[in-house]
Amino acid sequence: MGTASSLVSPAGGEVIEDTYGGGGGEACEIPVEVKPKARLLRGSFRRAGAAGAGAGAAAGAGAGARGAGGLLGASFKSTGSSVPELEYAAAECERLKKEYEIFRVSKNQELLAMGRREAKLDTENKRLRAELQALQKTYQKILREKESALEAKYQAMERAATFEQDRDKVKRQFKIFRETKENEIQDLLRAKRELEAKLQRLQAQGIQVFDPEESDSDDNCTDVTATGTQCDYWRGGALGREPSIGSMMQLQQSHRGPEFAHSSIDVEGPFANVNRDDWDAAVASLLQVTPLFSHSLWSNTVRCYLINTDETQPEMDIFLRDYSPKLQRMCETIGYFFHAIYFPIDNGNHYFNVRKWEIEKSSLVILFIHLTLPSCLLEDCEEAFLKNSEGKPRLIYHRLEDGQVSSDSVQRLIEQVSYLNKANKAKIIDHQGEPAEGVYKTYNYVEKIIKQDILGFENTEQEMKDLDNEEDSTIPEEEDYGDVLWDIHDEQEQMEAFQQASNSAYDLGFEKYYQRLNDLVAAAAPIPPLLVSGGPGSGKSLLLSKWIQLQQKHSPNTLILYHFVGRPMSTSSESASIIKRLTLKLMQHSWSVSGLTLDPGKLLEEFPRWLEKLSARHQGSIIIIIDSIDQVQQVEKHMKWLIDPLPVNVRVIVSVNVETCPPAWRLWPTLHLDPLNSKDAKALITAECSCVNIKLTKDQEKKLERHCRSATTCNALYVTLLCKMITQAGKAGSIDEILQQCFQCQDTVSLYRLVLRSIQESMENDKERDLMKEILCLVTVSHNGVSESELMELYPDLSWPVLTSLIHSLHKMCLLTYGCGLLKFQHLQAWETVRLEYMEESQDISTYREKLIEYFTSQLSKARVTWRCADELPWLFQQQGNRQKLHECLLNLFVSQNLYKRGHFAELLSYWQLVGRDKGSMAAEYFDSLKQYEKNCEGEESMMSLANLYETLGRFLKDLGLLSQAIVPLQRSLEIRETALDPDHPRVAQSLHQLASVYVQWKKFGNAEQLYKQALEILENAYGSEHPLIARELDALATLYQKQNKYEQAEHLRKKSFKIRQKVARRKGNLYGFALLRRRALQLEELTLSKDTPDNARTLNELGVLYYLQNNLEAADLFLKRSLDMRERVLGPDHPDCAQSLNNLAALYNEKQQYAEAEELYERALDIRRRALAPDHPSLAYTGKHLAILYKKLGKLDKAVPLYELAVEIRQKSFGPKHPSVATALVNLAVLYSQMKKPIEALPLYERALKIYEDSLGRMHPRVGETLKNLAVLSYEGGDFEKAAELYKRAMDIKEAETSLVGGNALSRHSSSGDTFSLKTLSPNVFLLHGQR
Repeated sequence: MGTASSLVSPAGGEVIEDTYGGGGGEACEIPVEVKPKARLLRGSFRRAGAAGAGAGAAAGAGAGARGAGGLLGASFKSTGSSVPELEYAAAECERLKKEYEIFRVSKNQELLAMGRREAKLDTENKRLRAELQALQKTYQKILREKESALEAKYQAMERAATFEQDRDKVKRQFKIFRETKENEIQDLLRAKRELEAKLQRLQAQGIQVFDPEESDSDDNCTDVTATGTQCDYWRGGALGREPSIGSMMQLQQSHRGPEFAHSSIDVEGPFANVNRDDWDAAVASLLQVTPLFSHSLWSNTVRCYLINTDETQPEMDIFLRDYSPKLQRMCETIGYFFHAIYFPIDNGNHYFNVRKWEIEKSSLVILFIHLTLPSCLLEDCEEAFLKNSEGKPRLIYHRLEDGQVSSDSVQRLIEQVSYLNKANKAKIIDHQGEPAEGVYKTYNYVEKIIKQDILGFENTEQEMKDLDNEEDSTIPEEEDYGDVLWDIHDEQEQMEAFQQASNSAYDLGFEKYYQRLNDLVAAAAPIPPLLVSGGPGSGKSLLLSKWIQLQQKHSPNTLILYHFVGRPMSTSSESASIIKRLTLKLMQHSWSVSGLTLDPGKLLEEFPRWLEKLSARHQGSIIIIIDSIDQVQQVEKHMKWLIDPLPVNVRVIVSVNVETCPPAWRLWPTLHLDPLNSKDAKALITAECSCVNIKLTKDQEKKLERHCRSATTCNALYVTLLCKMITQAGKAGSIDEILQQCFQCQDTVSLYRLVLRSIQESMENDKERDLMKEILCLVTVSHNGVSESELMELYPDLSWPVLTSLIHSLHKMCLLTYGCGLLKFQHLQAWETVRLEYMEESQDISTYREKLIEYFTSQLSKARVTWRCADELPWLFQQQGNRQKLHECLLNLFVSQNLYKRGHFAELLSYWQLVGRDKGSMAAEYFDSLKQYEKNCEGEESMMSLANLYETLGRFLKDLGLLSQAIVPLQRSLEIRETALDPDHPRVAQSLHQLASVYVQWKKFGNAEQLYKQALEILENAYGSEHPLIARELDALATLYQKQNKYEQAEHLRKKSFKIRQKVARRKGNLYGFALLRRRALQLEELTLSKDTPDNARTLNELGVLYYLQNNLEAADLFLKRSLDMRERVLGPDHPDCAQSLNNLAALYNEKQQYAEAEELYERALDIRRRALAPDHPSLAYTGKHLAILYKKLGKLDKAVPLYELAVEIRQKSFGPKHPSVATALVNLAVLYSQMKKPIEALPLYERALKIYEDSLGRMHPRVGETLKNLAVLSYEGGDFEKAAELYKRAMDIKEAETSLVGGNALSRHSSSGDTFSLKTLSPNVFLLHGQR
């Protein structure tokens, strides 16, 4: 088997036999790299084996076997070499042990070294961290020092500016004082010389003259009153012919000052005791509930519903062919849609519900009848003419013929309509002759109704003459608001969005959320915005709208600014549009008519400033509510003002979807809307079913309760849709089948898809199904929606019955709704459903966009550039990515003009940025386009259109900041108007005004002043001195003077402007306020035709007040007398309600200047209230106050004193001795004593009132300034000139601080009753009168 010597081979490797092979095997040669040390050990093993060879032989084979068996880890086949092998193995083992020990020691040393290095690095890390913290502290310290230095710098600059202003004010006051004193000295010297001359003449005549110093008589102390000095409170004396300081320091009060500022709503009811001076506040109060007005009042559509018989079909055809297009153009000119809707006679009752729905929506119903009235039309006529609860305009054309008598049904209808004529505003036209003549007469009445009753233009002839000329739209648009650009459609859209959001009759358990919202308003500032979160369709919009209604009802002093964001990419979701609208609201409530920048970046800067200005003046809370703010484009960037500190009385509430809420906002206080529980969901569905007389079985109710358990199936919108589906199925008797289908839908979108399929199945043919798909897809891809008239033009074969029936079905199932006259989706989920159901491919979206592009492009080719073309066409090109077509569209001057003049400045800029143009190239391209257009202009009309385009371009460039380039188009516009019209035409004044505004912005005040004065002169010659445009120019001049520190001239012009605006507001009232009053009056007249009752007497009183507010004094006199007579019969002559009627009649006679009758009625009312009411009742003070005013007017001051004292006493009992209302009553009493020449009695009253005002309202409140002026006058007339000057200086400081805050246009808002309100003669809805055409 070999020997041990065979272990080492000549090849240098090792040979080891395989002992696991059983009986032996072949040797396996394994090459091994042997280290030198191992070779020495192996040599020692061999020597040891050779020395012990004999011992191994003597031991025998058995011992050898045992020795071999005792070797650890060695197995050899040759027993003869066992001892050397053992030694070799032992040596090898020892070597391995030593190597292991060496390895272990080295590794331990390495570990120790690493530990030491780790400790060293840790120490270094701690040192570096300490240095970093020290550096951070040093940085924070330096930063604080920098901020402190900057703050100190700004404070020093403010102190320096304040010092300079104080110095200038003192200089001005000293100059005034010095001039006054110099005049007085000159007067005294002149009087002295006259007396000396007189004395010499007397002495020359030998008459003895006594020395005045020795005389005890006071006859020589004569008061010389300044001629021409008028003062509401003082008849003080002054020296000479110049106004004294006393006359200059009279209270600057309008008719709404402490003396005449009455509360708009008395404690007895909304129309209990209204005085003529309360009209402004009454309008403001009405405007607080404008979102609750009838839908038709705010609709942007004039819907004319036509009914005809077979006999009057010729008249119907003539009207549709010849006059309906004219009415459509007239309405388009002022931004309204016009729809003439009619149903064929042979439809019978097939469209009965749809016709009823259309009659309810209609603005005007016209009935064409002759001799007979078919039975199928009777219900429509009754619905339109006899059940007209809102008093909408109605018109009956009745064709007569000689020798023919109308049927009983026709005569009965005409008799019933004639009986209710006044209440239902129905006009009957009896015509005998040719149909064409009768239709022309009908058209004239329809045109008048649309202009006067529906659109609300009072001065119809003059206003509509301007409106009929499309090019004359700029003057009415800016009549009251200068350079403010307002979009009528944006405001109407918000009104309608509010109505639709609050349309639900159920609160969905919102009471627990109302309290949280109320706590936010009452919480101490500063607090971040409140986040109202919830899933899609959870009821966030409904909650906010319902809460807004409650706030308007219970907190009338709270100013609420809201904005409801629609679907993404719509106009309502544009951040610049939201900020601009909210800023304009703040400006309007601040009584400011100054121009507003349209630059989005500057708007973001100006909005917080206006918010701060208004909050400083508004006595109540200001609440800003933005619904679905997460749908706003780049919301965190454009709504960054939300995270800034807000004024103490401002609260912000925003609603978001949980999934799309910006991460940074999740830390704000959050009000999360939980899903409905299953019982509430079942209760809502049961209540909805009971409303339509559908009874669910117990089994069905249990299934509903089991189904509505998840968050998605308890969603408010899901439950609403489920109600709609069940009620729809209940009418068809298939509730179980529908329930089974609904239970398979686990979210709102899937349920909406089921709704779509169910509507499709209910249609008669595939044509109608395809039409429904087409309409929904067009609404989806449009910017803001599609109108019905546009659909009728897009699909010429479409009929009104089919279209209105389809819209009725989609509206009823919560898919579509109306917004600003356009068809839109009711909910975002409906929009998503249509996209999923019909428009999964991008090719489909592009196809429908191209269809709309083709339609609006055809409108442009017909020179019909309406607001719809300007809204949709550029946006569609942008969505399609067609920059070339977008560029061509923007260069259509009328499209850009339409966008700009409706305030869509940011949108216009975004389009230009998309096509890659900067400001300079944009201006150059507009100039080139205008030059090309000017080459083709012929005739006066086209030249006026060109002038308007040049003016628009100039204003656009001014807003871009390109002032030098803006001058050129504005001057060109001026030249064209002067040449085409006349140098004294009002349009020329418009150009001068715009040109002057550029010079003001350019700091060239001299040029601007000259242009403003020239414009003012032209307008005064054209319109007289009390036109709104005069007020606009006066305001512009006042602002110019204020920029030049000419404060006295500015204040004088602002007062003149304010008086003009007040008179205009009184004369015109408020457009929609009057429309509401007229409709309410007509409804109430119908209610008073029954027997005598206290309720009917109250209704008559309310009617009298409504007619009184409409300046219809004769009708007011009639109804107020009827109310008084009925109350005296039913309640007795001494009842407090009779005192109310007497009070209102007295106010009416006071307005008619029948003072004797008014005095008698006031005295009777006061006597009844003294006997019937508590001594401190507010109504007693109210009547006493007005009687006292009347006594003062009649010069019966002694009789007025106890009444003013009574007012003080009542207010002290009602409000406490330190309430501002008590101070106002004290001021009134003090003024009365001053007029009676009793300064001793007046002084303590003034001082007490001043103390109350300072403690309750602050030392810088306008009321404090007014009282200080009165005290200054009193001190001056008492001879204490130093104190008078000191008080006057304090008063002027307060006045100038107030003027610098809001431009000097705002008055104090404390009424004499202590109520606080915002004086809003310029209401939000006046904007709706003259929107962009």
